[in-house]
Amino acid sequence: MHIVVCIKQVPDSAQIRVHPVTNTIMRQGVPTIINPFDLFSLEEALRMRDAHGGEVTVLTMGPPMASDSLRKALTFGADRAVLLTDRFFAGSDTLATSFALSAAIERIGQVYGRPDVIFAGKQTIDGDTAQVGPGIAKRLDLLQLTYVAKIASVESEAREITVERRAEGGTQVLKTRLPCLITMLEGTNEIRRGTLNDALRAARAEIVTWNAADAGIEDMTKCGLRGSPTVVKRVFAPTARQEKAVMIGEPGNAPRELADSLIAEIFTRKPALEPALVADHCAA
Repeated sequence: MHIVVCIKQVPDSAQIRVHPVTNTIMRQGVPTIINPFDLFSLEEALRMRDAHGGEVTVLTMGPPMASDSLRKALTFGADRAVLLTDRFFAGSDTLATSFALSAAIERIGQVYGRPDVIFAGKQTIDGDTAQVGPGIAKRLDLLQLTYVAKIASVESEAREITVERRAEGGTQVLKTRLPCLITMLEGTNEIRRGTLNDALRAARAEIVTWNAADAGIEDMTKCGLRGSPTVVKRVFAPTARQEKAVMIGEPGNAPRELADSLIAEIFTRKPALEPALVADHCAA
């Protein structure tokens, strides 16, 4: 079984800065980490490999320094790392990113064997769009299982997978054929602590590095800024609220007393609300 995991190197959100003119994230001088949501998918891929055999390839698109995150993924136990880097990819939005990653995954399939499962994080902490995973699935014509909370079973011979997917109002149990793309929810597992052998292997491993031509990308108008229709008008930090929290009730109050105090406070702040509710009740 060949499993591909798409990860992203992102700025540490605790130290993120936004350029005041271009409205883009300033990455220079900011510590970077593997997107936390991607780690849940990586761990699930490693568990699938351990249970059913095969290999895990991690893939990322970014500047040369993104190789640090790929090497970190190797220390967790991934078998191979591929870096897609080219100056033409600069400024890519989710549409251009999914286009480039889809081409790289197709190339990985040609060189290392067709992937049976592609994993991606639910979203990234620097964009929060949750669009790249589904975008890859659409371009590669793959069935997609998003917001997966649990891999229930994998039947290698039948080439079927059953998952539990979190949805509004409950959990869906879905079965589909391989290959497919899966995005994992946060909190579904915990990334393992890599072994010493994995750490030593990662330190001397060669990161496979491809540019656009190596990945088989011919139409450069679909890459980078030229292939990105998204326009960021403004990025700003929300204004801090001046209103302070108000303590309602007293410690030790019974739940009914707290509820009465809360309702009384609401009606005091919104005097028109009580007669409106009474009128609606009488009309009903």
